[in-house]
Amino acid sequence: MSKEHVKTLIIGSGPAGYTAAIYASRANLAPVLYQGPQPGGQLTITNDVENFPGYPKGIMGPQMMMEMQEQATRFGTDIRTGLVTSVQLSDNGPHTAVVDEETEITADTIIISTGASAKWLGLESETRLNGAGVSACAVCDGFFYRGQEVAVVGAGDSACEEAHYLSNLCSKVHMIVRRDEMRASKIMQDRVIKKENIEIHWNSETLEVLGGDAVEGVKVINNKTNEESVIDVTGFFVAIGHKPNTDIFKGQLDMDDAGYLVTKPDSTKTNIKGVFAAGDVQDTVYRQAVTAAGTGCMAALEAERYLTELED
Repeated sequence: MSKEHVKTLIIGSGPAGYTAAIYASRANLAPVLYQGPQPGGQLTITNDVENFPGYPKGIMGPQMMMEMQEQATRFGTDIRTGLVTSVQLSDNGPHTAVVDEETEITADTIIISTGASAKWLGLESETRLNGAGVSACAVCDGFFYRGQEVAVVGAGDSACEEAHYLSNLCSKVHMIVRRDEMRASKIMQDRVIKKENIEIHWNSETLEVLGGDAVEGVKVINNKTNEESVIDVTGFFVAIGHKPNTDIFKGQLDMDDAGYLVTKPDSTKTNIKGVFAAGDVQDTVYRQAVTAAGTGCMAALEAERYLTELED
């Protein structure tokens, strides 16, 4: 197994990883970034990005990630293809990461930007129409469905938040709820129940998302009566949660019950010195490209300060 030592190792790409790389490179930290299994992160499966500052006409998600990557490379980031399969973190440093079971890298600082993956229903039609009416982010894509009818799948706080957000843009929102009750907090349930243009379909499960090149409707079944029906919608939002990509850090870094990395207040610092977390891997609230980029900047600045203190 080959061995190498670096000042700063960035695990994961996307807006958080690439922004961290840009700042770390400009601070002469000579960062090495491993892109992971999905180079560019979730935005590579997002068509139009219209809410990131600096793109008045919008930009395609994959194109935006390519430009961020080019910018990081321009300042000297060593961007590599590979998957970090295990880590050994230490308060006394350096930290160790194994890449593809082939390369062992020791690093004075590590910035974790492995992101979170949306949970999906697992339907073929859902996969086929992803980006063509199927979405896992109402804040990202709701704007495209102004004045139209959409559906939201889920029964937790996130689903209620997405439905309420969409109800202010869309003519009608259909909530598809599997049971005869929600698991969302009472205040969130009340918020959607009181909205006149939100219709809740209780005891309902999605059989298929309908449409050829774009979403045209959703076929649901009532799991009490077995009655099937079609709801005419142009947007289908899946809000059944996200899974943070943190498995390799379990037992070493503090996490919440859902597996998100816990960072110190107003910081990207984890419970281990020299290890920082940025982006969706530690963000359970906003999950936006611009907030991920912001925490990527924070992580790089904090890594730089940490290294400076080590040298003093």
